[in-house]
Amino acid sequence: MFEFIGTAFDKGGPNMYVILVTFVFLLGVLVERIIVLYFQSNVDKEGFTKVLTKNILNGDLRGALKLCSISKFPLARILQAGLMKAKESDSEVQAAMDEAALRELPKIEKRTGYLAMLGNVTVLMGLLGTILGLIRSFGAVAEADASSKATELSKGIAEAMYNTAFGLAVAIIAIIAYAFLQAKSQHLVDDVNETTVSVLNLITSNRDKFQGDKASTRSQDVAD
Repeated sequence: MFEFIGTAFDKGGPNMYVILVTFVFLLGVLVERIIVLYFQSNVDKEGFTKVLTKNILNGDLRGALKLCSISKFPLARILQAGLMKAKESDSEVQAAMDEAALRELPKIEKRTGYLAMLGNVTVLMGLLGTILGLIRSFGAVAEADASSKATELSKGIAEAMYNTAFGLAVAIIAIIAYAFLQAKSQHLVDDVNETTVSVLNLITSNRDKFQGDKASTRSQDVAD
């Protein structure tokens, strides 16, 4: 396999290295998005909301805030912002959650679109390499003597085909990765929207239980 790759880059010309650089950048974006979406932002929504709901129904605002503060994923930070305004009006709770969502949701959605863009770029770079290879073939055939025409023609065609194959291979990886990661990011955003509405309704219907909570909702108290 490694011998084949070496041959491909040897015969594919300099455009193969341009596609390779694009592929390396693609891998960097892919790894970063996997870390963010599957580790830093991913959450057991059912388990988390079950405990949070129990705290709110019991009027334990301090416990709800502590649960959110020790959780580092975006959903928890958005809900924490709303819970810190739980004793205020519904509009203030909603505004706090909306403001936090404007900070957190872009972290989920950013850079995923680069994968689709890189897929398109590699297809075009492969096509460019194909055209350059064919130009080389016809140019060499026109200038070469009869004995070397077949050799020069095969070199040009090989360059064209290697570029096409490498460009398409990288594009396929990029498009598949984009489909999976876009679906994951959309799922996380949907979870945030669903859970924030649910928690807002819980806060609204249980606000009177918070009035006897001795705990302050200030962030320094949460840290304790």
